[in-house]
Amino acid sequence: MILKQHLIFIVYSLCGTAFKASQGQFPMTQNMTAVEGGTANMTCRVDYNDNTSLQWSNPAQQTLFFGDKKALRDNRIELVRASSQELTISISEVALSDEGQYTCSLFTMPVKTTKAFLTVLGVPERPYITGFTRPAMEGDMITLTCSTAGSKPAAQIRWFRNEKEVQGTKEVNATGKSFSVSSSLQFQVDRRDDSVAYTCSVEHVSLAASPYQVTEVLEVHYAPHLEITHSLIIPQEGQYFKLECVSRGNPIPEPVLWSKDGGELPDAERMIVEGRELTITTLNKTDNGTYRCEASNHLGTSSAEYVLFVYDPNALGQRGPDHALIGGVVAVVVFITLCLIIVLGRYLARHKGTYLTHEAKGAEDAPDADTAIINAEGNHVHAEEKKEFFRQDAGRNVPHLKSENLGFANNYAFREEHVKCINVNNM
Repeated sequence: MILKQHLIFIVYSLCGTAFKASQGQFPMTQNMTAVEGGTANMTCRVDYNDNTSLQWSNPAQQTLFFGDKKALRDNRIELVRASSQELTISISEVALSDEGQYTCSLFTMPVKTTKAFLTVLGVPERPYITGFTRPAMEGDMITLTCSTAGSKPAAQIRWFRNEKEVQGTKEVNATGKSFSVSSSLQFQVDRRDDSVAYTCSVEHVSLAASPYQVTEVLEVHYAPHLEITHSLIIPQEGQYFKLECVSRGNPIPEPVLWSKDGGELPDAERMIVEGRELTITTLNKTDNGTYRCEASNHLGTSSAEYVLFVYDPNALGQRGPDHALIGGVVAVVVFITLCLIIVLGRYLARHKGTYLTHEAKGAEDAPDADTAIINAEGNHVHAEEKKEFFRQDAGRNVPHLKSENLGFANNYAFREEHVKCINVNNM
C-alpha cells in the first residue's frame, strides 16, 4: 500500500513538472523581408517541448505545415526542418500576395501562438524613356519622361545630363500593392544639347547597389556657324600659308566654298583647296585681300572672312624702335604735366586773391587810415575797439593797430603818401 502511494506521487510529480514546463513555453519567431521572386524562410522555435506539435499558418489562416506534415498543396512551400523544438519552412518565388502576418502555434493546453510578418519588396521594372524626337530642331521644346512600374515601396528616379544630375518632376501612382513611378524633364533644345546623353536611373531597396539605368543620346539639328583660322600671325612674302574654315552645324555644312574679294581664287597653282583648307604655297603682295569661306546645310548658310596682308620681310627686319610712338608718349606726358601745373597755379592764385579782396572790401575809398579800418568788411560793428591812441611819427599821425588791420592801414598810408609826393613834385 505504501509502495503504491509512492508510485502515484512520483507520477503526479513528473506530470505536474511537465505541465508547468509546457505552460511556460512560447514559440519564438522573427519578421522576415524577401525580394519578389526570391525565397523566404520562416522559422519557429521553442526552448522546451514535450513532443507537442508546432504549426505554421499563412495570413489567410490556412495551415501550411503541422509538424512535418504538409497541409496546403502549394509547390512553392517546402519543409526545411521539423523537430520537437523547431519548425522551418521555405516559400520560393515569393510574390507580393504572399506578404502578410504568419502564425506559429504550439499545441499545448491552451494553444500558444506567435506572429511573424513577411514583407515582400516589389522589384521595379526596367525603366524606359519617351519623348525623344530624332532629330530635334534647335529651339524646340521637348519633354523627356522616364517610367517604371511594379516597385514596392515606390522607386526613386534620378536624371543625369551626361555626368551631372538634373532635377525632374516626379509622379507616383499606386497599382494594387505596387507603385508606378515616372519623372519628366522639360527644356528648350539648343545646339549644346547635341550628342548629350540623358540617363534615367531607377533606385530601389530591392536592387541593392545596382540601380536600373537607361540612356538616350539627343540629336539636335542646327544651322551652321563658320570661322577662319590661320597658320601665321605675320604673313610674309615667300612663306607657306594656310587658312582653315572651321564649321559647326548639324548636319555638317558642306561643301566649303572659297573666294577672294568676292570672286574666284585668282591663282589655282599656288592656291590649293583641300576640303575645308586653303593653302597658299608661296605668299606675295598680290595675295593681299579678303578671303571668304561659305558652307550650308538644310537649316541655313553661314560664311566667315579673313583679311590677308602680306608683309615685306626686309622692311620688317630693318624696323628699329618706333620713334613716332615714343615721341607721342613723351608729348602726352609733358602736356598732362603742364596742365596740372597750370590748374594748380590758378587754384592757388584764386584762393589768395579772394582772401585779399574780402579783407580789403570797403577800404578802397576811405579818406584816411582810420576810416579804412572802420570800413573794412566785418569791422563796422567793432570799429571803436580797433581805434587806438595816435602818436607823432615822421610828421604824420599813424594809429597803433591790431595785427589783422595793420596791412590795410599801411596800404592806405602808402597810397596817401604817394599822392602827397606827387603833389609836392607838381608844385
